[in-house]
Amino acid sequence: MRWQGRRASGNVEDRRASGGAGLGGFGKLAGGGAGGIIVILLVTLLSGGNPLDILSGVLSTGGTGSQASQPYTESAEEKELAQFVSVVLADTEDVWSEVFTRYNRTYTDPTLVLYRDSVQSGCGTASSAVGPFYCSADEKLYIDLSFYQELKDQFQAPGDFAMAYVIAHEVGHHVQNLLGTSGQVNALRNKLSETEYNKYSVKLELQADYYAGVWAHYAQGKNLLEAGDLEEAMTAASAVGDDTIQKKARGYAVPDSFTHGTSEQRMSWFRKGFDSGRLEDGDTFGGSLK
Repeated sequence: MRWQGRRASGNVEDRRASGGAGLGGFGKLAGGGAGGIIVILLVTLLSGGNPLDILSGVLSTGGTGSQASQPYTESAEEKELAQFVSVVLADTEDVWSEVFTRYNRTYTDPTLVLYRDSVQSGCGTASSAVGPFYCSADEKLYIDLSFYQELKDQFQAPGDFAMAYVIAHEVGHHVQNLLGTSGQVNALRNKLSETEYNKYSVKLELQADYYAGVWAHYAQGKNLLEAGDLEEAMTAASAVGDDTIQKKARGYAVPDSFTHGTSEQRMSWFRKGFDSGRLEDGDTFGGSLK
């Protein structure tokens, strides 16, 4: 992706120097107790984190170990990556402001929070094991930049545009929040069984993938994509499919437990957004929320 020397977003909050402090239990999560556990385990499926790792990390009171108490010094690689995600965020601001204007709506920019080890969000305290996530309560995206290395090593999804896809997906959740879609889905949580609600969760996540594709559509139009970028995004989308993650973790998949969609679905909806560039073509719900 062509990003060097371009505008960086001013909506970045860097909390890396205070990473790891004050990591509590699930009681601080919105909803608390078991509900909070469910929320944070759903979040982790984007990154493919092991739920057991999250439970052990978040339930501990000492953060993520001795690393949390060490002074933070930004490496040259982290500095470049922080600049990169800031430029990607700026691109999403430009694109979604333009798209919303076309539909006679107003886009408000989210804030991207950089942290390490753990973070306190408007949705509760989270360990970096959950991966990147969006909190609608404070309209902020949260990411530990070490996830970039996980994409390359754990998911075999290297490349800067793979990381750009992740940012664009989380911004997609912000778009859903502004359009009211997230609120409609969340309202169903206590009205449906877990299996039935999971189906809506999948549709919500696939729509966020579609919106990530819409952003990539406009990025291509601005001549920002380089050879291989689209393939990097597709590889990342495939790597975080529920079926792929579950098969790697336990050797088989349980479709009723899917919350983000299969690898094929995630790639398909991202590609649809990339090809279309239009909001109305991203109705993953088939009108069921209208």
